[in-house]
Amino acid sequence: MDEGARRIAGLPVREMMIPLQDYPTVCTKDTVGEAIAKMEAAALDVAGQRSLPRVLLVLADGNHLVGIVRRRDILRALIPEFLRRAPLRHHKNPFQISVDHNLAELSLESIVSAMHRHAEYPVSTVMRPLPASVDEDDHLLKAISEMVNEDLAILPVMRGKQVVGVVRSVDVFRELVQLLP
Repeated sequence: MDEGARRIAGLPVREMMIPLQDYPTVCTKDTVGEAIAKMEAAALDVAGQRSLPRVLLVLADGNHLVGIVRRRDILRALIPEFLRRAPLRHHKNPFQISVDHNLAELSLESIVSAMHRHAEYPVSTVMRPLPASVDEDDHLLKAISEMVNEDLAILPVMRGKQVVGVVRSVDVFRELVQLLP
C-alpha cells in the first residue's frame, strides 16, 4: 500500500469534517420556507471552494440530531397536492401537463399559491430520519462505505450522541483525487 492509500485508510473523519457551527442546520419547528432561506444563505467555504449545501441537518431540543432535509425533499414538499398524486411523469415535468377539461381551471396562480402554503409547513413534515452517521474517530474509509451503501451526499459526524460536524462526499472525493496520478 502506498503512502497516499495509507493516509486515506487511516485518516480520522474529524480531520475532514466541517464543524457543526460552520454547517447550516434547521430545527424541526422551522418552516420549509425558512429551510429554503437557510440553504440559500449558507455558502460553505471548504478548502478555498464555495458551494451551497444540498442537505441541512435537522435538530431538535438544541443540538439533538433527528434527521436531514435535502433540496429535493424541499422541492417535493412544494409541489401542490394535486400534482403529487399525479403519475410520476407529472412529477418530472410538473408545469407541462395536459389539463382534463372536466376539471376546474388549472392556473399558474393556483400552483404558486399552493407552493406558498406548503412553504409554511414545518421541516419535520419533510425531513428524513437519520440513515447513518460516523464517529469522529472513525476512519475515512468507514465514511466512504456508509456514503456509498446509504446513497448519501453528507454524513453526520458524532461524538457519542452529540453531532459535531458533517463530512460531505464532495470533500471526500477531493481527498481521494490526491491519491490518483
